[in-house]
Order: sequence, then structure tokens, then C-alpha cells
Amino acid sequence: MEVRLQEAKDSIRDVIDFPKTGIVFKDITTMLKDDKHLATLVDTLYNQYKDKGITKVVGLESRGFILGTVLAYRLGAGFVPVRKPGKLPSPTFSEKYSLEYGEDEIFIHQDALNSDDVVLLHDDLLATGGTAKASIDLLSRFNLKNVFVNFLIELDFLKGRDKLATQYEVDSVFHF
Repeated sequence: MEVRLQEAKDSIRDVIDFPKTGIVFKDITTMLKDDKHLATLVDTLYNQYKDKGITKVVGLESRGFILGTVLAYRLGAGFVPVRKPGKLPSPTFSEKYSLEYGEDEIFIHQDALNSDDVVLLHDDLLATGGTAKASIDLLSRFNLKNVFVNFLIELDFLKGRDKLATQYEVDSVFHF
């Protein structure tokens, strides 16, 4: 499995100066288009979380939806999207946050989760930690049984993990 994970990691493309000058964007589309890499990622995540009692996978817009929905299916769990402004039609909770190239706000439906849920929060990238912290703050409104936090990629040099709540298990598949 380690060789296959390394091959998947090696297939991630760097895009210089996207979406703004000075940013090196980690483009996972080059990895996801390969059926073997996709299977390796899904199997790796499934095996890590299959015995955790996950009832909902919460995926962050937009790249957290890609593996988040597949993972929810494999775990026999529901999928809950965290969206940007104007995307959710029913009453929501929201959190504003700063990120490495601006500010944003995320939303979750107020009826998306309940206190019986064990949640896997999934996103593609942990950079400065702003989006992840805002997402964890959103989840704290639900008094959940437990929360696990997972990222496909973590940019270690930005120290985003330092902003996250320490009561949750946080894991990343790839470190750069």
C-alpha cells in the first residue's frame, strides 16, 4: 500500500501562482483521474475509519465533496456538505474565517447533524487552518458524540494543525 500511496502522492500537480500570485496550488485532479490512485485513496481512508462508528461524513466545499461522498458510501454513513454563501436552501449556521488568500464564510444546515452522530470531517487540504477551524467551530454547535478530522493533503510548513481543536483526532494522508 505504501508504494501505491507514494505513486498517488507523486501524481499531484503543482500549479504556480494559482489562484493568486505566490500560491502553489496542489492540483489533485491529476491524481483522481487515475483509477488505481483513486482506489488506493478510498481504500486507505475506508480502512482508517471503518471501525470508528462514523454516522456522517462532513465534506467541505468543494474538493472535500469528491472523496467525502465516496467515503460516506463505503462507511455506510450519510454525507453532509459544508458550503459557501448562498448554496444551502434551509436555515443554516455559519462561520467566517480567514485563509491564505482572503476571507470567506461557510455554512451548514441546522438540521444536518444531531448529538447521536459520530462525524468524519473531510477536506482535501489543510493549509493555514482557517477553513478547518471554522468547520470544527460549526460542528461544535451540534454537541456530537465524536469528531474525526481528515485531510488528503497537509502543508506542514504552514502549521495549520496548530489552530485545530486538540480534542479531536486529526490525520492527513499526504504531507508536503
